[in-house]
Amino acid sequence: MSAATNPSPGLRERKKIKLRHTIQTAALRLFERQGYEHTTVEQIAEAAETSTTTFYRYFPTKEDVVLDNDASPLFETTAAERPADEPLTATVRAAMGAVVAAAEADRDFTLARMRLVATVPALEARYAGEERRTIELLTGLLADRTGRPADDYQVELIAFVLAGVLFTASRRWVADQGATALSTLVDQALTTVEPLLATLEG
Repeated sequence: MSAATNPSPGLRERKKIKLRHTIQTAALRLFERQGYEHTTVEQIAEAAETSTTTFYRYFPTKEDVVLDNDASPLFETTAAERPADEPLTATVRAAMGAVVAAAEADRDFTLARMRLVATVPALEARYAGEERRTIELLTGLLADRTGRPADDYQVELIAFVLAGVLFTASRRWVADQGATALSTLVDQALTTVEPLLATLEG
């Protein structure tokens, strides 16, 4: 896709992105310092030098300030930009690679988010919904790329497996405190399951 059809965000949008990240960063620092349950939206807004009204404009709930991220849009955009005739494994690797690169580019921030998800029950419950949406996203991609219906058994099965690649690798990355690169963990897992992807193109 050319730059003309996929323009860079303008100044106003960049300011919004920056403020969103500032609020999230302030929230994560407070959560790590005094605990998730003991941190209020008012405290987060004050630390981010903004108002509670602005906070709620970006994040409807306190949970959203942890869970909100650009992984799904990034995955979809990257997959959509790939050549339609390339092997399915290449498309999946490229899309997952974009998500992983973004996570590793802001390593400390991502690890802090994931540690909270693993230790706060309310966040863990909401995160299960994120996993379901990821499976739906992967199911749609596999169906579109192979011409099979979304309820095809193999498509559904392999979508679950690929979601497992992302979430299992992410959990291992967090448990090991980033000792092994997330990209390495995802690459190892994808190498293991690539024969399954090949069956969809057979």
